[in-house]
Amino acid sequence: QVQLLESGGGSVQAGGSLRLSCATSGSPFSFNYMGWFRQVEGGKEREGVAAIATAVEDTYYVDSVKGRFTISHDDTNLTLYLQMNSLKPEDTGMYYCAASMAFIPQRRTLVDEQYKYWGLGTQVTVSS
Repeated sequence: QVQLLESGGGSVQAGGSLRLSCATSGSPFSFNYMGWFRQVEGGKEREGVAAIATAVEDTYYVDSVKGRFTISHDDTNLTLYLQMNSLKPEDTGMYYCAASMAFIPQRRTLVDEQYKYWGLGTQVTVSS
């Protein structure tokens, strides 16, 4: 059974940093795409924040986090990371790790429907 487990969330002041981790287990095959999504409290939609095509290390970011967030992965320990710097109050939300073994077109790498496997999320709160 595939499992994704996020950690590293917390409360920080604006301008601070956090590093999220997503530990994966139970997959007999490598994930071709992995991503981070966030959902604000009470919101219905999950916003794609960052994604990575693991085989070629291509990365994708929503415009609002470019230059501040960095997605990476470590095949040795099967972990996905999201380094978040210069955090803003609008970055507040529940952050979810997602993974897909299937191919995803570049224009849809930040679309939640493209991902089959999901973690339970870790909360990030940024105060002003």
